Amino acid sequence: MTHRLYREQQVNCDIETAWKFFSAANNLSVITPPEMNFTVLTDLKDDEIYEGMLIDYTVSPLFNIPMKWQTEITQVDFENSFTDFQKKGPYKLWNHFHEFIENDNGVLIRDTVDYELPMGFLGEIAHHLLVKKKLENIFNFRHQVLEDMFNNKKEAS
Repeated sequence: MTHRLYREQQVNCDIETAWKFFSAANNLSVITPPEMNFTVLTDLKDDEIYEGMLIDYTVSPLFNIPMKWQTEITQVDFENSFTDFQKKGPYKLWNHFHEFIENDNGVLIRDTVDYELPMGFLGEIAHHLLVKKKLENIFNFRHQVLEDMFNNKKEAS
């Protein structure tokens, strides 16, 4: 069964800053909880995102067990959106659409993740017992980090 996680967050910055931060794979470790041991393995010299880009990671999503994960950037609309699709990893399906909407308050960030677990019925049990809550916690962590980075900056006196 395919599940959907949807989040949005307003960030106080311009579209160029938002795009540069979110489209840089190396910044994923900044917005991922430390206990997940998220590491980008691909040497990304300029970190410029492009369609067809492959990015390899290791991550420990459950029980501190490291897993390999490879995503492909399947769609890029410069400063508007991009999609990363899991080619290899723990999910049967992982398709993450990132959208950036400039407005008077900065940029609205929208994340839509369509995902499915392997192992049919057993995967569904794991989803309800562990995975759904884990994904919510990851995105809650991300939300707080982004709040601190973009929205809670102290004004100079």
